[in-house]
Amino acid sequence: MSGRKKITVVGAGNVGATCAQELARRDYADVVLVDIIPNFPQGKALDMNQAGAVLGYEPVLTGANGYEETADSDVVVITAGRPRAPGMSRDDLVTTNESIVSAVTRQAVRRSPKAVVVVVSNPLDAMCHVAKSTSRFPKSRVVGMAGILDTARFSAFIARELEVSVKDVTATVLGGHGDQMVPVVSATTVGGIPLAELLSKAKIRKLVERTRFGGGEIVDLLGTSAWYAPGAAAAQMVDSICLDEKRVLPCTALLEGEYGVRGLYMGVPVKLGAGGVEEVVTLKLTADERKMFRTSAAAVREVVAVLGKKK
Repeated sequence: MSGRKKITVVGAGNVGATCAQELARRDYADVVLVDIIPNFPQGKALDMNQAGAVLGYEPVLTGANGYEETADSDVVVITAGRPRAPGMSRDDLVTTNESIVSAVTRQAVRRSPKAVVVVVSNPLDAMCHVAKSTSRFPKSRVVGMAGILDTARFSAFIARELEVSVKDVTATVLGGHGDQMVPVVSATTVGGIPLAELLSKAKIRKLVERTRFGGGEIVDLLGTSAWYAPGAAAAQMVDSICLDEKRVLPCTALLEGEYGVRGLYMGVPVKLGAGGVEEVVTLKLTADERKMFRTSAAAVREVVAVLGKKK
């Protein structure tokens, strides 16, 4: 490996491979793609290396079935886990992915004890708790990817509705990564203009609802979960950590009293830098938004309560 930064992506499926490709195109880090399926990550890495000859990026991508190649990674992105199958309860999914995320976290952090861990596996909020307890890392170095994705969906829907550039939409989505997420309309602007001045309450309500069920809409269309936007969102978090950008981004962080929540991973704006979560940014919410945030926290606690309950 070169003197570049080093990133490990665990899980070479759609999300992991998209994240790895996006990071390679950034051109600042080598990437190790890990998966248990023989030859699968090796094949994807070889394909991505060859894409570099076309797109003009230099990083070395390595596919591996074990963790030796991942040693001394700066960031470990965990996308491993099973998608929810027909007939599978939420509790079944939690239990199944708890064992997977716990195992891969243990392997990865043993070889990269100074890494920041970015969790993407679902159910996201609960899997952050698993990675935190397994790694025994400080809370700053275990962070989840959800808010950037949910915010991207909200921003895309707003831009399409108003027929404006998505670059001018500044939105924030907080809370758990599920149907109870909280799009913060009071903190959403287009070119600096509050959203409430540009759209009726009814239209905003429709966009909020579509955002909450944005993942399900894609599953209905594709028959599987999204991967382009999630992979890109995870890569944006890695950028902010590896390049010490200190971006203020909506991420899933362990709250210890902020927003009136304690001991729970929730989606909030954080300052993300070389140390991981360097600060939880407190937004002033409306009374309705505070109520929705509490409802979302209660829903997350229900899922987290399933952890440790083996079948």
